[in-house]
Amino acid sequence: MGRNIRKRRSPLAVKAIAASAAIALGGGGLLWAQMNASAHESNNSAQNYTKAAAATVATIACPDVGQKLTSVPAKAKQGVATELANLDKQITEAYSRLASTRQAQANDANFVQNAIVGPLKEKRAATIDRIRLDITRVGGQFNSSLARLAACTTQTANQTTAGGGRGNNGGRGNNNNGQNNNGGQNNGGQNNGGGQATAAPSASASTPVDVGIGGQAGNGPTAADFVDITKVAANVQGKPQNGQQASTGSFTTKCGVNANKNHNTDNVIVAPGVTNGAHHLHDYVGNQKVDAFATNDTLIADQTSCQNQSDLSAYYWPVVREQDGSQDFDQNAAGGGTEGNVGKILTPVQAQIKYVGSPASKVTAMPQFLRIITGDAKTTTNGLANANAHWSCTGFENKVQLTEQYPICPQGSQVVRTFAFQSCWDGTNIDSANHRTHVAFADPASGVCGNGFKAIPQLTMRLVYNVTPPSIVNGQVKNAYAVDGFPEQLHKSATDHDDFIAVFKNNLATTIANCINSGKKCQ
Repeated sequence: MGRNIRKRRSPLAVKAIAASAAIALGGGGLLWAQMNASAHESNNSAQNYTKAAAATVATIACPDVGQKLTSVPAKAKQGVATELANLDKQITEAYSRLASTRQAQANDANFVQNAIVGPLKEKRAATIDRIRLDITRVGGQFNSSLARLAACTTQTANQTTAGGGRGNNGGRGNNNNGQNNNGGQNNGGQNNGGGQATAAPSASASTPVDVGIGGQAGNGPTAADFVDITKVAANVQGKPQNGQQASTGSFTTKCGVNANKNHNTDNVIVAPGVTNGAHHLHDYVGNQKVDAFATNDTLIADQTSCQNQSDLSAYYWPVVREQDGSQDFDQNAAGGGTEGNVGKILTPVQAQIKYVGSPASKVTAMPQFLRIITGDAKTTTNGLANANAHWSCTGFENKVQLTEQYPICPQGSQVVRTFAFQSCWDGTNIDSANHRTHVAFADPASGVCGNGFKAIPQLTMRLVYNVTPPSIVNGQVKNAYAVDGFPEQLHKSATDHDDFIAVFKNNLATTIANCINSGKKCQ
């Protein structure tokens, strides 16, 4: 517990090729009516045009308390999870107030601090103190420095513009410690990978302020969040060479594409017992009854969409929506339109789930009920340390993987999301307080698991979508698409993430490991 996994974390492009090559080669709204007129402009009801980012207060950035927790006693877990969910709810409510008070902000330079950020700090301080009480009353240790995480700040649209802190060639390529070759900057917010929009000038305090952060609901994406993939330099790096003990097999499980529209806005891993704990909508394949109240006992007793009926694992990810002016079933629902997740939900045309091995060693079977979250739903405010988003297009997957922008694919090409989960396990825990420290990424150069961690089958996923290609004209994006997320995260591509709970019957976990270790291709 509490291990620092960031040093072992592989560059995004390296993990991207581990996923894409292994797979491809066979291995209502948040925005009120008075704001909609200025939030986007439309020539007709079917085609939505969104504005490029403006340098005004775009969102609220709050430290992620959950990621700082390293140990929570079992008797305190439910109480702590509930309070962490309360922190998310408080941010959501504060962001809603931020979005609905633009004119007041234009009239009063202190409005955001006095009416939104200040009260939010007080609520967060009280909630963090309840977390302290939950932990200490059952004999646990609480890190008092977490109290300092109560204060939040604001970010301007310039600060949240895609590519604002790292290179735009798909994440942390070039194997130079995650930075691009210009010191981690990207020329003041202009993208270096063929992007077609930069941030707009800041509005004066005396001028009425529009939303300025784009999107059908006014909370993104913007033109700067998209890039023509044909104009991005190749950035995908090779995988480590296989050693003598490499486990070269694979196991594919066919679980469908969620054509039956099994959706909810819960997240039982991070917010058990809390309805709408994710504040965004998920697709579910595999286990069919995964909601906030699912338990290990109910998961093993449920039905599965997988062809292999012994695979009851839960595979779930945030939906992708096309922001073309249309609405979907949840336009007036929490986690949907009332929290800025709007537009037509796209069902993947392909959803490939494959377990692959380690280039350095044999793998040990996954433990029952292992939980893994890959990526970070809050990178807009957390930064990219835990980002693991990979966006590309068919025909480009082995060349270009994007993290900080969505691809605009050429005619005939489809949008692809890929995920390569953590493949090293601490050998003891099926979860951890921050849902991260019990698993880790292998060393990107050697594929070796560090610090006593064991190699397990690496879960890889490849989701393919038919998307009408967005176009950017005069700094506006037409027919944007975006991944669902927390409203204050502004639908940035880097917030993409994926969730997994291992649930196997009839010794399937051992079968998967044996198949991979023997070098076979199984399903």
